[in-house]
Amino acid sequence: MSDTRWLNQVAWDEQGLVPAIAQDYESGEVLMFAWMNREALEQTAASGEAVYWSRSRRKLWHKGEESGHIQRVHELRIDCDNDVVLLRIEQVGGIACHTGRRSCFFQKYLTDEGWQTVDGVLKDPAAIYGKAKQDGEHNHD
Repeated sequence: MSDTRWLNQVAWDEQGLVPAIAQDYESGEVLMFAWMNREALEQTAASGEAVYWSRSRRKLWHKGEESGHIQRVHELRIDCDNDVVLLRIEQVGGIACHTGRRSCFFQKYLTDEGWQTVDGVLKDPAAIYGKAKQDGEHNHD
């Protein structure tokens, strides 16, 4: 059994979660945000692929389990307060968002127009998942 003391250094919130940011390891582009619990972070480190905690479904989800768009982890980092995890990843298939876009951050604030979609869909979610996917809280897979 491997030493997991490093997990005790994470400043987990009241629900036992920590925010996790997925960043492209080459470009630095922020692709998505999700949550991890202790088991998700441990599985991510052990497998080399991103595993998150779905707050809406109340279960672990291996990124790409439905879409095939897994995240290969090149590096795990933690911020100065130990309360945010950064995953420097390779986004397999180039799509991180359940909407079929490269990044979940596809809306930009424009002063006179408010939030506007600035990045297009790369692949129809129905083609990815086999059914229409509802927009929801980090329901990427």
